[in-house]
Amino acid sequence: MLNLSNEAIHRLEQAIYLPMVLQILKRDSKEFEQGHFKLKQPYIRLLEQTTKRVHKELAETKRYLAMHQLQVFRGERDDLFSEYIFINKRAQDCRRYSNIRLRNHVEELLTHYLSKS
Repeated sequence: MLNLSNEAIHRLEQAIYLPMVLQILKRDSKEFEQGHFKLKQPYIRLLEQTTKRVHKELAETKRYLAMHQLQVFRGERDDLFSEYIFINKRAQDCRRYSNIRLRNHVEELLTHYLSKS
């Protein structure tokens, strides 16, 4: 078990969640581009601005992890849980997250970033 600060855990979890947010934004952008909307550009610009903001935060997260010698890797996954391995130097901690919790938190983050743009 790792003895990590709340900030480190938050950053490690951001390294899990933010790529998921980016994946959803990318998929949604394609839907808007291919969709039959009368005025697509405002939606596409909103998604582009949001994507830039998320990329910026992910880059900050990666810098923090590198500076503090932290890593996160995806472990096994089943229908109910996803496993993530947190590594600090040579010590590691395996954490399991409910897939529903992951989805709900990603949805909250998406709402948060879209409201900022």
